[in-house]
Parts: sequence; structure tokens; C-alpha cells
Amino acid sequence: MREIVLDTETTGLDPATGHRIVEIACLELRNHVATGEHRRWYLNPEMAMPPDAQAVHGLTDAFLSGQPVFAEVVVEFLDFIADSPLVIHNAAFDMKFLNAELTRHGYPALPSDRARDTLTMARQRFPGAQASLDALCRRFGIDNSERTLHGGLLDVQLLAECYLELLGGRQAGFHLEPISTGSSERLDRTAVQTTRPRRTFAPTAEEIRAHEVLVAKLKAPIWLKP
Repeated sequence: MREIVLDTETTGLDPATGHRIVEIACLELRNHVATGEHRRWYLNPEMAMPPDAQAVHGLTDAFLSGQPVFAEVVVEFLDFIADSPLVIHNAAFDMKFLNAELTRHGYPALPSDRARDTLTMARQRFPGAQASLDALCRRFGIDNSERTLHGGLLDVQLLAECYLELLGGRQAGFHLEPISTGSSERLDRTAVQTTRPRRTFAPTAEEIRAHEVLVAKLKAPIWLKP
């Protein structure tokens, strides 16, 4: 099973007001394991970078002015993600920006149900708790000390680890398979199990007398009622 962990950085919060994508990062998973295949595209947004956005990701006008525009990388981007599900934190935000760029350049929008939103997963699993990427890293003991700024490639690497934990950890199915010892011996699942012989614990004569004395003290026991 192939999945793509995806993250974007942008110039602002809403493409409807003219904001654009400035970075796309993708990381490939196969059966929930990172393969090492990844892509990152820095993009020229063809607009000035607002100071508030620059403070989040650190990408400057001077750096982005030398990067390609979205139209120059869209084919490579679509080829890499292919038809794989997309794992995204706060998927509605990234999908909104991606679809704005795709439709602007004549490509069909990505369907919303293609995204697996780790923000939603975290809120369902930990109701009322903080669900940001940093909060999930703290919860799962994932080292995010290098994340001083938001950056697409580092974020997808961290998100891939958080996604695995949200699925249940490294053995998500809880199959409890035996750990290999390196020997050629295998667990014989058909072996006949031996059981201990049945044991009886008969009361002593003293215990029987004590019980009879106790029963004699009971008032109107139900087993004597007609």
C-alpha cells in the first residue's frame, strides 16, 4: 500500500484572497514505512511575502524569486503522488491551496476524500487535547528539536512518525507475532499443550464442624423455606 505524506507552506491563510503556495514536500510510505523516496519543491509565489508568513517558515522574497512557478513543477508533482492517498495534517488547508493552484492551471481538483487528515485522527483519539504537529511529537516522544521553523520536508518526516503512532504504533495490527531469535527454529503452533492434573481441595473435619455451627446460627435460611 502506497501513501504520500504531504505538507505545504504558503504566503497566507486563504488562496481566495490571492495567497499562494511557496513549498510542497512529499514523502512516500509503503505499508506505513518510509521508503526514503521524497520530493520538495520551492515555488515562486509571484507576490511579496507577508512578514507574518515569513516568520512562520523563514522563506524570503530573495530566495523564492529564483524558484520555479507552480506551472513548471505541476506535472512532476502529479506524477509523484500518482493516485496514492495523501496523509496531511489539517488536510482542508493544504487541499484548498493545492486545488486552487491545480484549477488555476487547468488541472482537475483533488477529491477531498483522498486525504487522510491526521489532525482529525488526533482529535478523535485524544478528545480535548492539543493536536498540533508539535503536540503530537511531544505526546509520542518524537524528537522535533530541529523544528524551529515550519519546513515542508522536516514536517512530513515528523508527520510520518506521528501518523504511524496514530495508527497504533509499529505493530498497528497487534498481531503479537513472535520475535525472531536468529535461529532456524520456528514456533510450532500445532504442538499439543500439556495441562496440570486437576486438583481437589476437600474440607477438613474441623472446617465441616465450623461450617455447621455457622449455619445453625442463621435465622430462617432461604433453603429451609417451603
